[in-house]
Amino acid sequence: MATRDLYAELGVKRAATSDEIKKAYRKLARKYHPDVNPGNREAEERFKRISFAHDVLSDQAKRTAYDEFGEAGLQAGFDADRAREYKRAQESMGGAGFDGGGFGGAGGGGGRFSSFEDIFGDLFGRGAGGVAAEPGPDVETELTVDLLDAVRGTTATVQLTKPTQCEVCHGTGGQGPGVVCPECNGRGQVKMGAGPMSFGRRCPRCHGSGRIPSQPCPACHGRGVVEKVEKLNVKIPAGVDEGSRVRLAGKGGAGQGGGPPGDLYIVVHVRPHPRLERRGQDLFLPTPVTVGEAFNGASIDVPTPDGTVKLKVPPHTQSGAKLRLRGKGVPAMKGGGRGDFYVVLQVQLPRDEDQRVRDAVETLDSSYAESPRAGLTL
Repeated sequence: MATRDLYAELGVKRAATSDEIKKAYRKLARKYHPDVNPGNREAEERFKRISFAHDVLSDQAKRTAYDEFGEAGLQAGFDADRAREYKRAQESMGGAGFDGGGFGGAGGGGGRFSSFEDIFGDLFGRGAGGVAAEPGPDVETELTVDLLDAVRGTTATVQLTKPTQCEVCHGTGGQGPGVVCPECNGRGQVKMGAGPMSFGRRCPRCHGSGRIPSQPCPACHGRGVVEKVEKLNVKIPAGVDEGSRVRLAGKGGAGQGGGPPGDLYIVVHVRPHPRLERRGQDLFLPTPVTVGEAFNGASIDVPTPDGTVKLKVPPHTQSGAKLRLRGKGVPAMKGGGRGDFYVVLQVQLPRDEDQRVRDAVETLDSSYAESPRAGLTL
């Protein structure tokens, strides 16, 4: 079973810092974003892959699990202690140990397992703890929100198609009582291995049910699940950024054999604001002021995501100056405070062109001791 290298997806080394991972992700996200590549399925798939890689590697717990076990360590129900116990048992029996590339066969001859994903897919039938139940698949969908909603947090409705347990056969995939599975004799599991390394795995023929249906269910054609359109109200936390992944536990595809459902991942896209700009956790708002307000100083009203605030403009403030409102920026999704809100002053000239304005401009212009571009070089 091939395993993705999430570090390679982002083009970073395994020892990369959190800032390096974030920087690499943002660079790739800008390049492969669906809005930049409309109709390009290849770019869309690449964007999904780098979003998944960022979601894992930016979370320390997920990154630690991935570094040790690969993507198997990210699956619902994965038991790290059991994985390590299996590794020690393999090594104690003389088999090739795990060296980061996978388990080998006896004597280190490159056996049938090439990774933790292969071991636990075979060992536990993709279920948790070796039981017959099989967890449902994770489902991913996308949602676009406005910048202000991303800053404040919001509730949105998403519509998606996902695997849902068939209501006709209740997930069995068949009609009638069926017959006892000849492969497992109705137990739902088959024994693998021998001695201290023997274990049970989900029967591949009856998928753990212990019985084989006499006839396949006409509604799901024997699959036990059907594709169903569902609408969900989703709470988007304050501080989400472009490419953020919001996880809804248990809202993914239906499990089989009594297994738990998978998770739903919502990839968030942020629609730009016509005036407000986000840079990391800081916000920047160009704000017009009059010549008099900039020269004499003033107290002005400024809109922020939290409401209007009073801001003091110091006398002799130049156009382009940035005045900071501490803690009025974007909140961190995982705690750690908020960014700042910067008011970028833009001195606006009067639109009237009567003689009074012209005289005032000439008087103002004559007050410059030297050209404002004196010393301007490249």
